[in-house]
Amino acid sequence: MAVKTITIDMEAYTLLAAEKSGKESFSRVIKRKLRPVHTADNLLRNLNKIELSDSTLDRTEEIIRSRRESIASSPVIEEE
Repeated sequence: MAVKTITIDMEAYTLLAAEKSGKESFSRVIKRKLRPVHTADNLLRNLNKIELSDSTLDRTEEIIRSRRESIASSPVIEEE
């Protein structure tokens, strides 16, 4: 695993150290705090950037139609 040395001021170090729990590394704290959060709100804000193929949209419509016919059974979506 490659590593990179960074310089932070004492205030930043104190804040970072305060976020650590147990023997958690600073790298883990940074990843935990800065990793993007995947929420419905985030999805809605970025929806205009998403592009779906016609085949994906067609398959989605098929699934929605089949669920209307029988809510109890839903088809499995297979990855291509």
